[in-house]
Amino acid sequence: MGHGTLCRSRPLAHAALQPPISLTFQLLLTGALLIGATHASERTENWQTTLGRDHPLTGRIWDVAAARFIDPATLVERLAPSRFVLLGEKHDNPDHHRLQAWLLRSMIAAGRRPAVGFEMFDIDQGPAVDQHLAVAPTDAAGLADAVNWDRSGWPDWALYQPIAEVALEAGLPIVATNLPRDMARALGRKDLAAVEAGTVTRLGLDQPLPPQIHAEMAAEIRDAHCGYASEPTVEAMITVQRARDAQMADSLAAAGQQDGAVLIAGSGHVRKDRGVLVSLALRRPGATVASLTFLEVRKGEIETGVYASDFGAGPFPFDYVWFTPRLDDLDPCAKFEKQLEGLRKEDEGVND
Repeated sequence: MGHGTLCRSRPLAHAALQPPISLTFQLLLTGALLIGATHASERTENWQTTLGRDHPLTGRIWDVAAARFIDPATLVERLAPSRFVLLGEKHDNPDHHRLQAWLLRSMIAAGRRPAVGFEMFDIDQGPAVDQHLAVAPTDAAGLADAVNWDRSGWPDWALYQPIAEVALEAGLPIVATNLPRDMARALGRKDLAAVEAGTVTRLGLDQPLPPQIHAEMAAEIRDAHCGYASEPTVEAMITVQRARDAQMADSLAAAGQQDGAVLIAGSGHVRKDRGVLVSLALRRPGATVASLTFLEVRKGEIETGVYASDFGAGPFPFDYVWFTPRLDDLDPCAKFEKQLEGLRKEDEGVND
């Protein structure tokens, strides 16, 4: 479900390095910033999550390269010119999705018409998405039934629906980006023979990972799975994660040929040093890419460096980080046990 780790490589060019934008775009962007300035309460006061609303970092946006905080209007100014914008999230936090929708709306107001890719839609669900929208082009709610969302294992579609509504109101294409579930299961069994040789090559699975990268990914997977993942399982998850990231990059590269694309995905997928961005650089050399993730604040932790250390040594592996309240204070491993039991039941249902 998009919680895995990603492979490290050189980062893409930062949005600030791209050519000067046109006067028309500048005028549109100025209008978008004025719109954003009049809706500050939508961003910072109407939090849907409750814990940490008064935290010193809540609502603040960290510019990683500049090592300073910026305001939402400046963030939009930075993101809007980028051909590809990757927006990371914690899947069950409603504020992350609310702010993703706000950013997409702001980019549209600035004159952008990007495709909108969802990690949550597998590419084999693409025809169902297209068929539904051909009949009901503005029906964001109906997308859930079109793809059997209730059986997907993702959080309630109501969290993602506002993003789809913004896209469809503007007539933007919605794109399925993720690896088909059957292929992911085959790769999870380390059954490369079940996948066409050309697909294995396209996804880069015929190339070994550098030892350090492999070790980092393995450690992150063990930690994320709270000790439940055996070593063979860890190896399989690394393979699946690499394939998912490469497939999402393929999907974005294809969908973004007209005016780029925005990706809605888990935080791990939008890192600058691994995964989707690295694969995207191979598919669209020279394209400008901006990466932002939303992070929940934690009680008593008010220094940005503490949060950056969650992703390894050094600064955050993103261009920007937007801090939000947190959904709960439950033990992540206790939550994972419930998710694991749900996945077991799902697999049993599939195998019946």
